[in-house]
Order: sequence, then structure tokens, then C-alpha cells
Amino acid sequence: MDAKKILYINQEISPYLPESEIATISRNLPQGIQERGREIRTFMPKYGNINERRNQLHEVIRLSGMNLIIDDTDHPLIIKVASIQSARMQVYFIDNEDFFQRKNTLVDNEGNEYADNDDRSIFYVRGVLETVKKLRWIPDIIHCHGWISAPTGLYIRRMYADDPCLKDAKIVYSIYNDEFSVPLRKECPDKLIMDGATEEDVKGLREDTSFVGVSKMAIDFADGVIQGSETIHPDLQSYAAANGKPFLGYQSPDNYIDAFNDFYDVVLDSNK
Repeated sequence: MDAKKILYINQEISPYLPESEIATISRNLPQGIQERGREIRTFMPKYGNINERRNQLHEVIRLSGMNLIIDDTDHPLIIKVASIQSARMQVYFIDNEDFFQRKNTLVDNEGNEYADNDDRSIFYVRGVLETVKKLRWIPDIIHCHGWISAPTGLYIRRMYADDPCLKDAKIVYSIYNDEFSVPLRKECPDKLIMDGATEEDVKGLREDTSFVGVSKMAIDFADGVIQGSETIHPDLQSYAAANGKPFLGYQSPDNYIDAFNDFYDVVLDSNK
């Protein structure tokens, strides 16, 4: 088996955040795939509730310092890294004072979703892709976990379509039951267009910036789709299964690593 390179763009990873379905899969999957002979890189946002000292995060100066412009505002990109020693695995963190210093993840203390989660998603995805470029690491598969990673496929197919590090990457998107209740701001499609998307690309998002609308956009730009949770929104289940792309149904905790590993080969072999 070739040592294919798999990039993981995660919404959350344990032990840096409390265990959840996404956090647990995002912790165990990269290790399992690495043990099966692939090369991996894995990313998550550096939320403000992650204890940097306890988890021994440190800034990677050579990767930090870039500014990303979102909605005409500059936002400095800071890259940090930590190691999960038992897994012999590094985790890269995307940090920014404006977006990821608040002491929660995607909701505040009262459970209300942050109004700027659309900008946080855009910044996170762009931050990961720019960091991968700086690392000069060329992924064969980019596997996205959690809705915050939803714009990845769009950025690969449009904004990075000519980039030698990213243009040939296949996108796998996992759908979870991590729904948000308040739709993203209606200006979100305009921000994607400012970055290079076309009006056709964001047509569906114009009509629906809910979790379903955002997830459908991710599915549209994916090369393969995985049902990550045993139960997901029925509209997304039918949409993913009917779009003609490779689709992997829910896999139990006992066998998902092998199933995902095999699915990567299916996606890599499709549309050759």
C-alpha cells in the first residue's frame, strides 16, 4: 500500500476538549490510519478553553505571522502544536485572538451560538490550508470532521484550484449530528465570493444557511461522504446517498478505522 497522505480537519479532538463523538473519532482515527501505513497531519481550532500549559502547546514561529482577510478585516494567523505521546502524533492548532480566545468552543456560557461562527469557520479552514502549504505537505485525502470544516471542499475546488499542494486532493466529508440551531449570517455567501467562490457555488447557501444548507454545500464539493453519527438529519442522509458520490454509511466504534481506511482507497480510485 502506498503511504498516502491524509489531512484531518477536525472541529474538536480529545483530550484537548471533553470527549464527544467527533472528539473521540478525531483522536483515534488519525492514529489508527497512521498505524496502517499512511502519513497524517491533523488540525483543530485552538479554542480558549484549551489549557495550553497542561497540554504543552507551543507556537510554531516559522508557520505563524500571516494575516488572513475576512470581510475586509485582517486577522493574524497563529499556529501552535502539541503532541499526543501515546499515539506518536502531533496536533496543529489554528489560533487567533479575535476568533478563538473566548472561553468556549462554538457556543457561549448560555448555550447560544456565536454570531461570528461563519467567520470562525472560514478563518479556520483557510488557516489550515495555508499552513499545509507552508509545510509543503501534499495531501492525497482531506477528511473533514464537524460542520466548522464545511467550506473546505469549496476552497480546494475554487480558491486553491491551481495550488500544487492542494489542487489534486480528494475531499471526504463526515456528517455528524452536531447541528446548530441558529442559521449562519446571510452575509456568509458574500464572504465566500470575496474569497473566490462563484455565485453558482453558493446558490444553495443563499437560500439556506442552516446546518442542513451548510452541510449540503460541503457534500456538493466532496469526493466522498461518510455518515459519522448513527443518526443524522434525514434530509442530509438522503441527499448524501443520492448524489452519486461514494458514500459510506454509519460504522460502529469497533470497525470504523478499517472501514474509513478502505473508503479512502475507494475515493482515491474514483473519477481517475
